[in-house]
Amino acid sequence: MATDAPAAPKNEDSRKGFVLAAAAYLLWGALPFYLKALGHLSPFEVISHRVFWSVPIAGVILAALGQLGELKVALRSPRMLGMAFITASLVSINWGVYVWAISIDRTLDAALGYFINPLFSIFLGAVLLKEKLAPAQIAALGLAAIGVAIMTYATGALPWIGLILTLSWGAYAFLRKALPIGANQGFFLEVALLSPFALGYILWLTATGQGHFMQGVPLDSVLLGSAGLATAIPLMLYANGAKLLRLSTIAIMQYITPSLLFLVAVFAFNEPMNPLKLSAFIFIWAALIVYSWSMMMRAKA
Repeated sequence: MATDAPAAPKNEDSRKGFVLAAAAYLLWGALPFYLKALGHLSPFEVISHRVFWSVPIAGVILAALGQLGELKVALRSPRMLGMAFITASLVSINWGVYVWAISIDRTLDAALGYFINPLFSIFLGAVLLKEKLAPAQIAALGLAAIGVAIMTYATGALPWIGLILTLSWGAYAFLRKALPIGANQGFFLEVALLSPFALGYILWLTATGQGHFMQGVPLDSVLLGSAGLATAIPLMLYANGAKLLRLSTIAIMQYITPSLLFLVAVFAFNEPMNPLKLSAFIFIWAALIVYSWSMMMRAKA
């Protein structure tokens, strides 16, 4: 019976892990093009299809990998189901805001949110787990705070899209670590718990003539029907790749996606970029450089 891939040797990276994680980050970086093609639809409709079509995709993958046993145990645990519902709710908020941001030409705000996310995880660890911050980590948080302040001044309001993406994903990642189940099984459990709500909304849209799946433009139906692949494949690639890489490697690779989002926003979607906004991102990038350097030094030690 197939099982999870074996862990990489201690403190070493696996080539397979690097390829899997890189593929996931690149797919996530290209996701705005897919979402932009669905930008004329309601974010709720898009998210509903992402959830609903992810269930069969994740189920097939679990069956192929022989990972259904742990899932059966989880389904018999009310506590685990409750925790999974909370994490599922958080990730659905993240998805919804992200889809909406792309549809209203705020991809830069989304990039900002995912750039800040690893620094927010440090903050959560310090506040909730009482983890002691290294001087470099404190400096990184300070630089990031300056970047957010500059972005607030540049736009005249808090960059709340980026902040909601940061808060929702950071909380999701924090709580997801406490869920005692494998990455693939956890993802299936989350979308399975959300699927009744998603299906109900899809059926309501169909009944009221407001839906777009199999009711309007053929391309819309194809894109909505592909939502499960677009959602499940990169998540599972990442989950399996991360197990075969050092934490310091993942810490650096996670910037691939927001970097691609930044490039797509500026050069493909032509979102406005002025010197003040650019300076905000420079402070964020400086914070990430300091954070990455700190991670590498700790890994080396």
